[in-house]
Amino acid sequence: MAVNEYPERAVRDFIWNIVEINAHLAEIHKGWAQILGISESQWLILMAIDELDKGRGVSGTAVANKLRIHTAFVTTQTKKLEKMEFLVRVTSPDDARFLEISLTQKARSEIANLSIKRQVLNSTMFAELDEESLRYLNKRLTSIAKNSRLASQKLTIGIL
Repeated sequence: MAVNEYPERAVRDFIWNIVEINAHLAEIHKGWAQILGISESQWLILMAIDELDKGRGVSGTAVANKLRIHTAFVTTQTKKLEKMEFLVRVTSPDDARFLEISLTQKARSEIANLSIKRQVLNSTMFAELDEESLRYLNKRLTSIAKNSRLASQKLTIGIL
């Protein structure tokens, strides 16, 4: 679509809906984190590791990219989580300069203990969407996320 083809009101409504959803999700993440005795950021790091780890661990860079945060912050927080026995950081056998991060059994158990409560919240949030609708929505949001990265880059380099 060309510039100005979208009604300004519809775009604003969409953006404010995303802002509201983000705020509510942050509160939910904070709640899960409090149950485990960790920060919201640490909870998100655990969730990213859980999502990304395919059995060999995951790099701090991959976690940082997933969460759109700085790798140094991931390093600091994963060290704290390791001391709390929520994860293990081991040197990569492929490249000794990198660590592979994995959840511990303790972390997996704690997350599993929350699964029923998480399912209840998910059912509440997505009550009016069936699986097909949710897939469609995710496809559209993925497209908007990609395009918003492009728009952000354009603004950053001064193309606009």
